[in-house]
Amino acid sequence: MNEKQIVILGAGYAGLAAAARAGKRGRVTLIAPESRILHRIRQHETTAGLPVTRPAVAEVLRGRGVRHVRARATELDLGGRKVLLDNGDTVAYDTLVYALGSRTSWHGVPGAEEHAYPVERAAEVAERLRAAERAGSAERPGTVERPGTAERAGSTERPGTVAVVGGGATGIELAAELAEAHPRWTVRIVTGDRVGGWFSTKGHDHVHRVLRGLGVGIHEQSAVTAVDAEGLTTTAGRIPADLVVWAASMEPHPLAARAGLAVTPAGQAVVDDHLRSVSHPEVYVIGDAAEVTVPGTGTLRMGCATALPQGQYLGKVLTGRTDKPFAFRYTAQCLSLGRREGLFQFIHGDDSMRPTVLTGLAGRLAKAAILKSVVLSLR
Repeated sequence: MNEKQIVILGAGYAGLAAAARAGKRGRVTLIAPESRILHRIRQHETTAGLPVTRPAVAEVLRGRGVRHVRARATELDLGGRKVLLDNGDTVAYDTLVYALGSRTSWHGVPGAEEHAYPVERAAEVAERLRAAERAGSAERPGTVERPGTAERAGSTERPGTVAVVGGGATGIELAAELAEAHPRWTVRIVTGDRVGGWFSTKGHDHVHRVLRGLGVGIHEQSAVTAVDAEGLTTTAGRIPADLVVWAASMEPHPLAARAGLAVTPAGQAVVDDHLRSVSHPEVYVIGDAAEVTVPGTGTLRMGCATALPQGQYLGKVLTGRTDKPFAFRYTAQCLSLGRREGLFQFIHGDDSMRPTVLTGLAGRLAKAAILKSVVLSLR
């Protein structure tokens, strides 16, 4: 183990979990530009302008034999077993762990990339909302710039409309958080399918009840066909918007396909039951970058719930603590629905819905507990 050089690309949930565990016994180089964890499952809070604690990568890796190189991988030389970086350096490896995750997919929708904010630009959305509210307060001398003040004073003025595109978990959390944190804005959620349509009947109904209670306009069966500076064009008609946040879906980082790893049509690496690339067995691929199928469970969805266990498992593989195939079963899905509400949906091991849910304070506390446990479990 001490003779081999392990290189891990990416400091998301999967990459960090693998690095922290492999670094207990081996020589590991982690390549990622971030000094703090991205904490994607709290991006909705960042978007709404709420304070979010993001632990330092160095703290997660404290006491481990991991060298953190703050750079981006630009090319993979799979034949020469080298990684080329954007700072001009080259890093050699014996074993490569590819954990570059996923990014917002625009699906080729005209104008989307030019006029919409992806979830990766959450801080920019928060600043734009604050700037608009500051400008509005300056135009009304004597007002207090505090969320909800204008409504309590009887004002009907609104800074504008935010359209959140995507009816999945990310879109729902964004819409709820924005509506609660910025009640003077009109918030709409737009999807080509159903908002929260995969949940049980109780879960689905609760999501809709909370969103409507927060004043969120729900536009279902409204696939976005174009985005421009004044809003959205959808299959169900025009939806005006001053600000568009894109949370429709994610796609894997393209470096794996470009380098020559075997990938699916969607761009995810094809791996075996030990998470090794089927075309390059010296390369492990984990997290959103891989299409992982587990017997009895099925093909895993992208997300922290599946990425973190893969990183934990691979850390054991790299340190010789297991040679068993990767196994995984689902237990629950959870959502934040603003600061006072949440949903904890119990599910079967194959990701199908159970009828039981926790809502209200119980659902919110369950989600909060999971958020805390994610950071702790990285080590």
